[in-house]
Amino acid sequence: MPTFAAIDIGSNSCRLKIARVQAHQLKTLAEDREVTRLGGSVFDTGLISPEAMAATLRTLKRFQRTVQPHGVDRIRVVATSAMRDARNSAAFQAWVKAETGWNMEIISGLEEGRLIHLGVTGAEPGAGGRVLLLDLGGGSCELTLSEHKHIKETMSLPLGAVRLTEQFLSTDPPPADGLARMGQLIARELRRAHRRLQTGRAPLVIATSGTAAALSAAYLASAKNGKGSSKKAGKSRSGRDHAAHRSAILAGMVTTRAVRKLAGKLAKMSLPQREAVPGIGPRRAEIIVAGAQVYAEVLETFGLQGFRYSPLGLRDGILAQMLAEQDARAKAHREFEHERWESVLATARRYGVDPRHTEPVRDHAVQLFRELKSLHGLPAEYESWLATAAMLRDTGKFINHQGHHRHTQYIISSSEIYGYTQLQRTLVSAIARYLGKSRPQPGDRALRNIPSEEHKNVQRAVVLLRMAVALNQDRASDVLRVGTRLYPKRVYLELYPGRTGAELELWSLRKESGYFREVFGRELFVTVA
Repeated sequence: MPTFAAIDIGSNSCRLKIARVQAHQLKTLAEDREVTRLGGSVFDTGLISPEAMAATLRTLKRFQRTVQPHGVDRIRVVATSAMRDARNSAAFQAWVKAETGWNMEIISGLEEGRLIHLGVTGAEPGAGGRVLLLDLGGGSCELTLSEHKHIKETMSLPLGAVRLTEQFLSTDPPPADGLARMGQLIARELRRAHRRLQTGRAPLVIATSGTAAALSAAYLASAKNGKGSSKKAGKSRSGRDHAAHRSAILAGMVTTRAVRKLAGKLAKMSLPQREAVPGIGPRRAEIIVAGAQVYAEVLETFGLQGFRYSPLGLRDGILAQMLAEQDARAKAHREFEHERWESVLATARRYGVDPRHTEPVRDHAVQLFRELKSLHGLPAEYESWLATAAMLRDTGKFINHQGHHRHTQYIISSSEIYGYTQLQRTLVSAIARYLGKSRPQPGDRALRNIPSEEHKNVQRAVVLLRMAVALNQDRASDVLRVGTRLYPKRVYLELYPGRTGAELELWSLRKESGYFREVFGRELFVTVA
């Protein structure tokens, strides 16, 4: 059974999780975590400090030693907010590659939210209905509204606990003016989020990451310590409030009222006092004031009753996606493919592309991929990338019809398409780029960020897509059927014309025969049945 490892390089801490596939599900083998404060200097200077780089690299090397005995088949290393913001992120990526051999992938805030959603809804009890997911990291805060395990809306806000602490809470105890300015920024960002995220009365709020864990532990510890004084508490709290408080504890929920009270209490404490609060600890105490304020403001702004902490998060989503990509029989595979394709269609509609015009091209591209597999020898994942390129190949016309292939390449590589990494989007954009007169060349801008070993594969996928486009020249006609036959030195395509014939498609395909021969080393013959 394959074994996967996911590494989350956050602005505050690094996390590792190793899992093995058993009966089409993931079984956790090992976990590790270390606070490295990678974003400590980024939000002040715009640069990752050498000390933070060294600390993070030491942690990654330790993770590497943990991974080795498990015989891991695939490792995915992702970095989030601090690396998105740092001007020297490329230098640190190169250092990590040189020291560990790992490719560190910097993901966007929206992709971070999508992966957290995938990890939480896939395993968290009760996450199948209407749920608001809240993940507060060191550099950003991801808010995702989910319904029946499908994302309705997601946002990434610059409200991370390390970021806010560095910007506003420079002294200890936190200064009153810093708290006030921080509160104004949080309120402004949440007003913007509230306009987009119509949560309604979301029955469940699931919070992940370290701040949620600390607030939940502190709340439950205080509730447990207060059991013996229930009579005294009853005098200051109504019977209804007391019942709600008790039911919240039993459900593992931290109430909004409790979060606001805890946030106010923590803001008045010194660092040693915060460290002594049960559930918070020494490293979390440094940034808990900012984190607690964000939680209180989010819950109050959206009119929520409270949150429930989940230990699941980004690394669980990374593992779930690796399972989905690897195991076609896993339930996660179907959900992942559906979500990814819906995002492709949404991107096409956003740029004015009519799917009715692009779907025949997609169908022919997939048919050619499958029937000519022994000829092109492309990896299986290229089928999905080819289909996506076919659907998005005209998005560049949204900017300008002239030179629209160049615009298409830019739009695809820059767009947020769920389920596609930056490298995968770059590959798709390169496949869609060369449908005009130009041909892929090693020094091209479109290929600059693609590993050289993939250039040949991109070129072969380009030929297949050009042939699919050639088969759909006359959009007014009904879709042509095509048959393929392969021989050692030649390939035959036989067209079955529709009501309006196939002369234009025949001419267009024959124009591609020279490039086909150049790439595949075989003659292309096209006939009409």
